[in-house]
Amino acid sequence: MFFRRVSEHLLPTEPRPLGSDPALPRVDRRHKAIVCPTILLLAFTACSRSPEAAIDAQLASEIANIKAIDNHAHPVLAAPGDREFDALPVDNMEAQSDPVAMRPGAFQTPFADSKAAAKKDNRDQYPAWVLDQIGVDVMLANRVAMGTSIQPPRFRWVPYADALLFPLDNAVLAARNSDRKAFFALEDKLRARYLAESGVQAMPPTLAEYLARVVTPTLERHKGGGAVAEKFEAAYLRSLAFDAVDAADADRVYRQKTPSAADYKLLQDYLFRSIAAECGRLGMAVHLHTMAGAGGYFDVAGANPLNLEPVLNDPALRKTNFVMVHGGWPFTREINALLQKPNAYLDFSAQSLLLSPATLGGILREWLEHQPEKVMFGTDAYPYSKELGWEESGWVAANHGREALARALTEMLRDGEITRQRAVELARMVLRENAKKLYGI
Repeated sequence: MFFRRVSEHLLPTEPRPLGSDPALPRVDRRHKAIVCPTILLLAFTACSRSPEAAIDAQLASEIANIKAIDNHAHPVLAAPGDREFDALPVDNMEAQSDPVAMRPGAFQTPFADSKAAAKKDNRDQYPAWVLDQIGVDVMLANRVAMGTSIQPPRFRWVPYADALLFPLDNAVLAARNSDRKAFFALEDKLRARYLAESGVQAMPPTLAEYLARVVTPTLERHKGGGAVAEKFEAAYLRSLAFDAVDAADADRVYRQKTPSAADYKLLQDYLFRSIAAECGRLGMAVHLHTMAGAGGYFDVAGANPLNLEPVLNDPALRKTNFVMVHGGWPFTREINALLQKPNAYLDFSAQSLLLSPATLGGILREWLEHQPEKVMFGTDAYPYSKELGWEESGWVAANHGREALARALTEMLRDGEITRQRAVELARMVLRENAKKLYGI
């Protein structure tokens, strides 16, 4: 997730009725026929009427009909009251200056008149119905826990591991940034849940026991529950610079209970690498937020993906695949260089919400010219507000993401870098085949 929850006064309270804009199709009042590929094809074809159009119509048609695997999203259960779509929901953060894409009138989707009836008609199948509308075959669900309406094969679980990084008194960390105060309280709560699920009543006295009795059982339980990866939102809590630390030093800090911030970082660094190694052993990828994030006081420099280079270079972690979620914006060229690491991957989720298709298309072209096997589609569908739910944000991101991909491939095709056959192949790789191979879907 990238943006904070957009406050009510920043969103349009009366969305324009569908059909008022001739560029958008009307919604079938039976709530059954909002088909994303059709919308995309119409939009792409409209953009391709002149010889110099930004998007090749034939290529657009191919892209519109590829069912995607969404590498990163936060789907919400069909039942009301769900709060487990994120370990760190950001609707209680201080206000930030919203980007243009999230301001009033910037978004319009075909869901305004259909959501209530679709929920009633589809019940537990409503989340899968949403996937059908946005052209997604499989969505990786970043959730604390799955539910009856969000299950395989359409949804694959990505639980959270951050709580395991902070097993001591977090007051000193929470005090350093006002946006983090509520987050550390949430992590303490989730860690207590992991301890209880592991059958542990109190924190083990040594680091070795904590790893053996809490960390490994939690990861194994997640794997047994169908998890394909573990998610770290660590960039919201600290820098992504996870240094190599000796086990003895880490154990010394663990026994302090209330260490200094500098000492505590040593323990966190050691735990991160230990968790990453366990994920590799269990066949789960490691997902990391790598992008300027929500809130007015997010540490943008700390989220620079170059901070992860020592981790990606660590021989002990060669069996672990790392996915840099959100593609590192604004460090999109820095992250491109990291794709040469054998176990490094990325997606462009959230960028398809924040950036225009033209801007994102330029970024995608650079990535595709460099390491196309490492680039994956993603939406970051998230319940930002009543008006911009996970359905709407997923729809916008899916449309913009496909258009950006079509723009990038059209430019490469017209510049003679690739054939039309290769363009379609690259589109399939980005939209589904790369993720399919990485996760064994």
